[in-house]
Amino acid sequence: MASATQKLLSSLDPRRAQDVCRDLLASAGVTVGGDKPWDIQVHDDRTWSRVLRDGTLGAGEAYEEGWWDCPALDQFIDRVMRIRLGETLRENWTIVAHAVRARIMNLQSITRALDNVHRHYDIGNDLYEAMLGGRLLYTCAYWPNAKTLDEAQDAKLDLVCRKIGLSPGMRVLDLGCGWGGFAAFAAERYKVSVTGLTVAQEQVKWAHDRYPHLPIDIRLEDYRNATGSYDAVVSIGLMEHVGWKNYRNYMELVDRLLVPGGVAFVHTIAGNTPRTHIDPWFDKYIFPNSVLPTLARLTAAMEDFFVVEDVHNIGEDYDLTLMAWWKNFDAAWPTLRAKYGDAFYRRWKYYLLVCAGAFRSRGQQLFQFVMTRPGTPAPRGRRSS
Repeated sequence: MASATQKLLSSLDPRRAQDVCRDLLASAGVTVGGDKPWDIQVHDDRTWSRVLRDGTLGAGEAYEEGWWDCPALDQFIDRVMRIRLGETLRENWTIVAHAVRARIMNLQSITRALDNVHRHYDIGNDLYEAMLGGRLLYTCAYWPNAKTLDEAQDAKLDLVCRKIGLSPGMRVLDLGCGWGGFAAFAAERYKVSVTGLTVAQEQVKWAHDRYPHLPIDIRLEDYRNATGSYDAVVSIGLMEHVGWKNYRNYMELVDRLLVPGGVAFVHTIAGNTPRTHIDPWFDKYIFPNSVLPTLARLTAAMEDFFVVEDVHNIGEDYDLTLMAWWKNFDAAWPTLRAKYGDAFYRRWKYYLLVCAGAFRSRGQQLFQFVMTRPGTPAPRGRRSS
């Protein structure tokens, strides 16, 4: 059930609801009808009551439907997240329902994982080819010395390879391998063989078409079904889909898959507060049944299995990555519009720019972990650099 505060707010008459929202936004430096890039324009007065009733889900749906606009959504989100306005909007029945459901059910079971992935990653390779860059890497790039998205993504891949100490002839397992970008890079640059697992059919098809010449094996398989022995096991963007009930099982699996002296690596978005679910709008429209881990939850899951050799937070680089994806998507929209439709454009714009603002405000992080078993020498390239 909703909190007493949320019940009071959602019961306000439309005029009072507008006044409450205006005051909250003003505390973030946002003016309704103002002329700054982060100011919002409200086209439908029902927006206020909807936001107070349905929280962040209502705010996102109202934006999709054209009830309000903002010239720079990323700047708007950055400002409201810095004052934790989202915490006020989260305290409603929608969030409570999500939390109860997540505690009762394993929302990331193998059966559900197939549907979760299909609803996002299989919607069309043409969209991702236009947005993500040459290697179709759908994870945070690394920008310190890069000028373009492709340069930054290659820098990220090289950073991963150096951290886990790749050398010719090693066998690597990539759990949740996406379109095979890491596998191809590691095979090309470091002369290793890579097995990659994903449950997205379109990703497997694309990788098979793109990389038939490389010693990589991209399979349509859930990560939990992985078998074999590997010198390194990596996941780059999988942990967000593993689920808080399954972190310990993930670490047990990786321990079984590694040879003696092997190295494990995780690259994941992380939240600042432990939760059992993601924001309701993102759960409903973008990443169903996902949940962001926290540093504490992941390190607790590693206990008895692994020594943490290095933890590196590159979360600020995700802001730059998301803005690059948004620019690519926006530029390609004339060629995508007929297939996806105008409603999709507003949804995808909201998704990308809200995420950029969340990383800019440090409301979300991007952690890279290097792990070894107790007694294993530290990999030579483990340091964050």
